[in-house]
Amino acid sequence: MRKNPTKGMILVSVIVFAAIAVTMTIGLVNWGAALLRSVKTVSQREQALQIAEAGIDYYRWHLAHAPSDFYDGTNSTTTSPYTHQFFDKDRNLLGTYALTITPPNVGSTVLSIISKGILASSTISRSIKVTMAIPSFAQYAVVANDNMNFGLGTVTYGPIQSNKGIHFDGVAHGIVSSALSTYTDPDLTSCTTANSWAVHTCVSGTGYPSGDLAPPAVLPTRSDIFTVGRKVGVPAVDFSSLTSNLSTLKTQSQSGGVYLTSSQYGGHAALGYHVVLKTNNTFDLYVVTSVQASPNNTCTSASSSQAQWGLWTINTQHFLQNYIIPSNGVVFVEDNVWVDGTINSSRISIVAAKLPDPGVGYEPSITVNDNLLYTNTDGTDVVGLIAQGNINVGYGSGDTQTIDGALISQNGRVGRYYYVQSCGSSYKRTTLNLFGMIATNLRYGFAYNDGTGYTNRNLTYDANLLYGPPPSFPLTSSYYTTLSWQEI
Repeated sequence: MRKNPTKGMILVSVIVFAAIAVTMTIGLVNWGAALLRSVKTVSQREQALQIAEAGIDYYRWHLAHAPSDFYDGTNSTTTSPYTHQFFDKDRNLLGTYALTITPPNVGSTVLSIISKGILASSTISRSIKVTMAIPSFAQYAVVANDNMNFGLGTVTYGPIQSNKGIHFDGVAHGIVSSALSTYTDPDLTSCTTANSWAVHTCVSGTGYPSGDLAPPAVLPTRSDIFTVGRKVGVPAVDFSSLTSNLSTLKTQSQSGGVYLTSSQYGGHAALGYHVVLKTNNTFDLYVVTSVQASPNNTCTSASSSQAQWGLWTINTQHFLQNYIIPSNGVVFVEDNVWVDGTINSSRISIVAAKLPDPGVGYEPSITVNDNLLYTNTDGTDVVGLIAQGNINVGYGSGDTQTIDGALISQNGRVGRYYYVQSCGSSYKRTTLNLFGMIATNLRYGFAYNDGTGYTNRNLTYDANLLYGPPPSFPLTSSYYTTLSWQEI
């Protein structure tokens, strides 16, 4: 008999197709299972992220009630991380968040918070890092509580704000703003009226042969003067907050800083102190016993209260000692202060004030007659000068003078006094360069319309001051602002 060679082929085909079907079925089942696991993992990862966000929200709330507590209410008795349980609305435990907090450096308000969200039902976790800070008073190149006049030859870099009016004839590379809408310029000229714009210029421009037109005309752009723009009717800056800050600074100087009472030498009252900053994180301290006299008392305008100031140039001084810049960076002096020198990787606030306030004419002031310099301009070096009275550039200042620092005059003004020609050649100076900021209660000025003072004034805002101000510098708020958010 002959055998059929095709017998059994159907069985082989069935086995092959069955194997393929089983393989595909297993693959689909595994793919479905993997997809379900992936969906579950994505859900869990999202939940972990939300728990981490809850940790950030919690500590923002905590800082709103305790702005200086960076230890989660433990008074620094424990270190990070600080762990909290996280429940749903039915009080079921969903997971925990662990907070790692890095406090601000001395003189800065910038802090970082890392929140790690961990699920209770798995090992999945996600972490968020947020950087926060409180804006300081140093958010302007110049901020004033009085009418201001920026004359020809002034170039500013950074925002300028006044609670009153601003007459600006220089060039502004930053927003110039006023809390008023209109005002009467005390320096009335042919281009101003009793109802001028609160920020205006008398420099002629295309279409404006005599400067700005007064209201009700539309506020012109004038990009040749205000290169970034100008604003009127903005919120005022609160200068009254500076008063309480002086008391805080005095307390800090007495507990970890340097505190100096009224100056004396040889058992007699002296005129103040001279602080010379050095690049080795120290400063030399001198007591000033005499200043140069004004020739025949005619150097300053006799018709002005400025006449009492004289030349403010040191004649005789005596070395007292060398100080290390304190860890909290605060030096509080209950007398007049002269400041100059250079720092390198240092942060310091020098305050001249007496408490309680002795009244106008008796409030200590700060004078800068020589260069006050940073080695680094990236925020590593910071100098703050805070005077209860005036911050003055005296008669003996350099022909080209540079001041690096944040300057605040609480009740007086920042500027140079009006020295008449009979004083000598130093009545007129060439260039003043300021890198930092100015806050002045009364009208600021380093030059006058008749050519006395500094011909060129270059005011450059140090943007590092906004969130990295000098130690214990006044702040504009007690609330933290988020600077950055990132998952790590």
